[in-house]
Amino acid sequence: MFCLRPLTRFSVERILPHWFHYSRALSGAEAINALRPFYFAVHPDFFGKHPREREVNENSLKRLSVYLENLQKPGFKSLKPTQLTFYVRETDQNPSDSPEAFSTSGFRAVQFTLHTRDLLSTVLYILNSCNLSAKHIQSSNTNVYSQPIREGKRSPNRPIKWDKSYYSFTGFKDPDEHLDQVSRVETTLTSWLDNNGESAIKKLNNSLPLRKELDRLKDELCHLLELSDIRWQRGWGIAHRCSQLHSLGRLAQQNLETLQKAKGCTLVFTDRSGMSAVGHVMLGTMDVHHHWTKLFERLPSYFDLQRKLVILEDQISSLLGGIQVIYIEEFQPVLTLEEYYSLLDVFYNRLLKTRISFHPQSLRGLEMILNRLKVLEHELIQASTKKFSLEKLYKEPSISSIQMVECCKRLLEQSLPYLQGMHLCISHFYSVMQDGDLCIPWNWKNGEATK
Repeated sequence: MFCLRPLTRFSVERILPHWFHYSRALSGAEAINALRPFYFAVHPDFFGKHPREREVNENSLKRLSVYLENLQKPGFKSLKPTQLTFYVRETDQNPSDSPEAFSTSGFRAVQFTLHTRDLLSTVLYILNSCNLSAKHIQSSNTNVYSQPIREGKRSPNRPIKWDKSYYSFTGFKDPDEHLDQVSRVETTLTSWLDNNGESAIKKLNNSLPLRKELDRLKDELCHLLELSDIRWQRGWGIAHRCSQLHSLGRLAQQNLETLQKAKGCTLVFTDRSGMSAVGHVMLGTMDVHHHWTKLFERLPSYFDLQRKLVILEDQISSLLGGIQVIYIEEFQPVLTLEEYYSLLDVFYNRLLKTRISFHPQSLRGLEMILNRLKVLEHELIQASTKKFSLEKLYKEPSISSIQMVECCKRLLEQSLPYLQGMHLCISHFYSVMQDGDLCIPWNWKNGEATK
């Protein structure tokens, strides 16, 4: 979970705290992520023109948050049934992140009582009660449906398998045959750009006014709160990002002095609130305002923990002959400051017991070669941006520097006039995002497939 200078590898798998190991039960962060469709449907920020419904959802979200926190406390036996009421936005098949989409689609009231004993069943029950899909959970946890949901009705999801003669007689398309044809026709970069370039340009042009609004809001908040930067961990749409900044702006008007405790920090909108291992202030996008306020109030204690972390890193460095301990966020899931400190503390205590024989400071001054790869990646991004006249070239967090370097090298060998003025994201799949960003896989194919 951290890197050491020089290129020395230590196996930390056996010293990880128990909460780092994979469990079939949902973790708190996984539960929040699994509930994303629900939070999107009930988040108070989308009910600005409906103060009563907004207040009901805010209060219910607070009670739900307490319920979820209690479920995660060690040794809990049972919780009192909790009745909740939510106003759920009615959205179409292609929901927009824009709050304006709400006014035309309406909402409905949903009531349910929580009496579950674990996070997984709680998440499934909430989604089922609101008639929201749980397929995204099923795809990431094979045991999700090992226990049936007792409350709520579910329609059978077993597909009907017709005999081939049915399609021959009726003239309908055989879906299996269609899938076979699609799999035989492999998508290439140039063919995909030919088919999707115009759509991306139209979406990009439509998003330009909102992109300017996003830059304005970001600059204003950075200046008001004296922040180093504002970032997003995920690729939310521009409208959604503007909504998050508006929400932060409203909180700043109410509690400016409290929020200014983040002076000099980088603020990141992500899945959970806290401080990251690298010292960024993380605002959970599904949390309501009072959670954010509590986080800013706790920042002085986080700064104290940061100072203790530096001392702990120095102590580990001393035991390892001067090797520097550094944390590189790109190569692992985002850790909170508390998680990283706990990990290092366990590692430090193990080192004290094993007493590895290093001469004091014998390895001091040796450096990792990792930075060379980052420099090469940066140079290739700049070269690709310039050659194709891109407005922006970036990658998803799951794309490594090695994959990005390979992708850019191959791009530079191509002639791709379609990319002029576009926002290009290197990902694992082809997609046109709602704001016109083009996503292409890092191992894209053009003619012969790459290995």
